[in-house]
Amino acid sequence: MTDTTTGTQGYGAEADVLAVQYESVTFEEVHGELLHLLPAAPARVLDIGAGTGRDAAALARLGHTVTAAEPTAELRAHAERLHADTAVSWLDDALPELAGLRARGERFDLILITAVWMHLDAAERARAMPNVAELLAPGGTLLMRVRSGPVPPGRRMFEVPDAETVALAEAAGLRVLHRGGRVDLHGRSGVSWSELGFTRP
Repeated sequence: MTDTTTGTQGYGAEADVLAVQYESVTFEEVHGELLHLLPAAPARVLDIGAGTGRDAAALARLGHTVTAAEPTAELRAHAERLHADTAVSWLDDALPELAGLRARGERFDLILITAVWMHLDAAERARAMPNVAELLAPGGTLLMRVRSGPVPPGRRMFEVPDAETVALAEAAGLRVLHRGGRVDLHGRSGVSWSELGFTRP
């Protein structure tokens, strides 16, 4: 699906550079404020837009059963090479439809969406949230990190208000667990991150 799926523009061509950038920070550094929301292992985990697999691999090492969906073939190739020692199940699938995952009928205790949601426009986000919620098991947790700030050349990104994401999640039957934010770990000017956690009651 390289560079044809919604929001993936530019990622295939820059995969080698991005692999170094993504792997330069740890799962714990990126998700520090959300770690208390992780389920106990072993849990069924889905990482949507998993990139080079940093988070998926870390969760697998914690004892979880991890499925990682990444539509950009070049990033997926890096992930499988860099994290060949982990039992992550890799899948070519993407928001907003997640057609492959939904067809499998599996439900997950934890869904992670990191640096992905802002690639969808408003209509796509409205379509995507019910599809994500459908994949979440009762009592499961959805953790999202959403980027704000200048759009890099050649990329497709939108500013996404936290209130919109919360409203979409609540309309899909989810309840807010956490709202927060942080500065950019890579020190990029004007870039900040929203951190949102939801659960299916």
